[in-house]
Formats: sequence, C-alpha cells, structure tokens
Amino acid sequence: MKTERIGNTRYGMAVDVDLCTGCGSCMVACAIENNTSVTPPEGGPNRGLTWMRVYRANNGKAYPDADTAYFPVMCQHCDHHTPCVMVCPQNAIDIDSENGIVSTIPQRCFGCRYCMTACPYHARYYDWWDPVWPKEMEKTLSPDVSPRMRGIVEKCNFCHGRWQRARAKAAANGEREIPPGEYVTACSECCPSGAITFGNILDEKSEVGKLVRSERAFRLMEDVGSSPKVYYLTSRQWVREMCDSLPGSGDEVTHG
Repeated sequence: MKTERIGNTRYGMAVDVDLCTGCGSCMVACAIENNTSVTPPEGGPNRGLTWMRVYRANNGKAYPDADTAYFPVMCQHCDHHTPCVMVCPQNAIDIDSENGIVSTIPQRCFGCRYCMTACPYHARYYDWWDPVWPKEMEKTLSPDVSPRMRGIVEKCNFCHGRWQRARAKAAANGEREIPPGEYVTACSECCPSGAITFGNILDEKSEVGKLVRSERAFRLMEDVGSSPKVYYLTSRQWVREMCDSLPGSGDEVTHG
C-alpha cells in the first residue's frame, strides 16, 4: 500500500551519523515536547516510554582502529507498505496524504501491539502505566499535546503539535502552505551538533532535500521496502554496511 500523495510536501529527516555525539539531547527534547510520562521505578529498562532511542554501534576492532557511531532512531515514517498500518485491526494508524506523517490515533488504539511486532525499527512503545510526572514537572507540559492513557501504543509523530501550530499560523497569514523553516521538530531544533535536519524532502532546494540526495545518504533496512522518510548520512563504509542490522534489541551493536 502506497499512500496517494496530495501536494508537494513529504516531511522527513536527514540524520548525520558522523556529526552525532550520542549526547541524548534529542531524546530529552522529544519527551518534553510531546508530554511523554515518566516511567515509575518498577518499570525497569524494558518498559520505559520514549519516542527516540540513540543506539551505539562500533566496528568491532581494537585500539587504535576502534571506531564508534551513534544512531538516533525514531519512527521512520514509512511511505510504502507501511508495516504498522498494514496490521492494525482498528485503523488506529493514519498516514496523512498531505504531508506523509504517520500518526497514531490514541482513541482508536486498544493495545493489541500488532504494530509493535510489525515495525522493523522497534520504534513503537506501549503505555504500561497511566501518565504521571514528578511534583512540579507538570508545569513543563505542552498545552498542544494531550497525555495518553495506559494500554495504548505510541510513537514519534514528527511533533504533530508543532505542525498544527505552524499550519494555523500560515492560515492566519493567508498562506496555503507552511513556509520553509516554520515547522521543525524538537529533536532537530535542539541538536547541539546539528546532526538532525528536518523539512520537506521533496523540495530539492531545501537543506534536507539536498542532504537526502547526497552520496552519503542511506536508509535503515532498505531491503524491507517500506521507503522510510528518515535518511542517515555517513562517510564511513563500515557504518553503511551494518545499517541492515539496526536497530538491535539492545543499545549497542557490533559490526562484523
């Protein structure tokens, strides 16, 4: 299934692996922007809620030839035969034909977790608990993003609340389309090394459009055939060779 495209907009990302330092700022910004609740102590490492994970990979060699790379992995917003959409019995996952964003509709989801099994990128997460935040942390919540209840699956939606604000602003200014740069995700805005670039990947003149068309660009697990709209960039051959094995079940992957 390939979504029929309306207009000339397809939002996506270019993540430069050679610039990423693995600092995790993108994970923090994502959680704050999207009102991701704090996992209680009894949750453990495998039941935490995050829309992004930074994986660490190494080339499997000893010093002085050792090398490390970091991969921020979020929902890849697949554009063709989207696995999570194909298996959802509730039609709780939607691909916006206007912009290509893959979103989850919490009110429809009943937590069967078929989408988690189908996602080859391990980029969907189950809400095991009702949303809670430590005292005073409620003041950081975004009024544009509704907290989700337990028993559903959630994931990255390219900061959909920001898209809605940008669209409303454009409409108020009499513009039919969102101007370039008016809509950016929290992770791309906060990245201290400038490793994440977000925008309309169909716009060949934009920064992200140029990056995804460069010789350094590749996509994770392209053999799956889902046409992700998240591209990664590197000049290191061993990083490209291991892209089919990412993401793994843990935080570190060894090449070789």
